Amino acid sequence: MADQKHSSKSIMYMTIAVAVLLTVVIVPFTIKGNTPSTAGSAEDAEVRIQPVARFELKVAGPADAAASAQPKDGPAVYASVCSACHATGAAGAPVKGDKAAWAPRIATGSDALYRSALGGKNAMPPKGGAANLSDDEIKAAVDYLVSQAR
Repeated sequence: MADQKHSSKSIMYMTIAVAVLLTVVIVPFTIKGNTPSTAGSAEDAEVRIQPVARFELKVAGPADAAASAQPKDGPAVYASVCSACHATGAAGAPVKGDKAAWAPRIATGSDALYRSALGGKNAMPPKGGAANLSDDEIKAAVDYLVSQAR
């Protein structure tokens, strides 16, 4: 029985010795790598804490309202809205200048084309998705597309 007590004590002392030895060996390596450098540390910190992205919230002022209040012509509306689909033929949209694709549509007449553009047709939403445009601006874009297909 005495041998068992001696055995338990020696295991305990041996475990404590190994833990102290590991602590003495490992701690200097971890402290050495974490010491901050004093040269340029403020600049380095600024670089590390920069935001990932920035954005600017712009409130429309009187100059912006006046610029947006002026009506757009057909080519401008096409470039800003219609070209998203009519330049590539996305979702079955007839491509600008494709006479074969536009011929049956032109044959239906301007009023039918205006109705399709204003109210939407197939995958095209009303006004091409630009609800802020006036009917006259949409009609100007339709006229522009028709003129390119003739």
